[in-house]
Amino acid sequence: MPHRPAGGASIARLSFDFESEEWVRALRGSEAERQAAVERLHGLLLRIARSEVRRRSPRLGITGPELDDLAHQAAADALLAITAKIGDFRGESRFTTWAYRFVILEVSAKVGRHFWRDPGVRLEGEDWERLPDRFGFDPAREAEWRDLLAALRRAVEETLTERQRRIFVALVLNGIPLDTLALELGSNRNAIYKTMFDARRKLRAALAANGYVDDDRVRRS
Repeated sequence: MPHRPAGGASIARLSFDFESEEWVRALRGSEAERQAAVERLHGLLLRIARSEVRRRSPRLGITGPELDDLAHQAAADALLAITAKIGDFRGESRFTTWAYRFVILEVSAKVGRHFWRDPGVRLEGEDWERLPDRFGFDPAREAEWRDLLAALRRAVEETLTERQRRIFVALVLNGIPLDTLALELGSNRNAIYKTMFDARRKLRAALAANGYVDDDRVRRS
């Protein structure tokens, strides 16, 4: 029968890499060891959170102290979750990789809630007039891209399901961040990616059928 170390930890703990083993040991150690480990972990999480919110900041329209406050909130909540679930760490990845997922999830949640506090955010409105500027269409070819946009709008209205249309409008027309949309719809990134992938295939097929895009390219996608 396999030997189990004290405290109920399985033999799998013996396969932890050295750094991960040290993190787990310190976070389960004496009060002084634990406090020191918590402080180091918070510093690591805060650096990750700051980097992530800065990466997303251009789409959020926030900077300075407000942006840093989001990072601090995300790091603090991730720290609480990690220390509460330290017993769930099984060593399938490095401890720091495992912890990284917690803080990224917290950043996504905080960014999503912050975005929806902006009274100017619209989920349902269809702002088709913003597309030319967003995609950098050449003003000299306006007649050409106006015709394409009209065809795309018909395809969105006629070929997409209600959920596909809602997600397309939010992401493409209104510029809603993906994490914010996932929060609002009670969904997740992967499910929204899948919905957008299916929607894009339908739209390409509809545009190809009317001669707006290369049909061979659609069949290869």
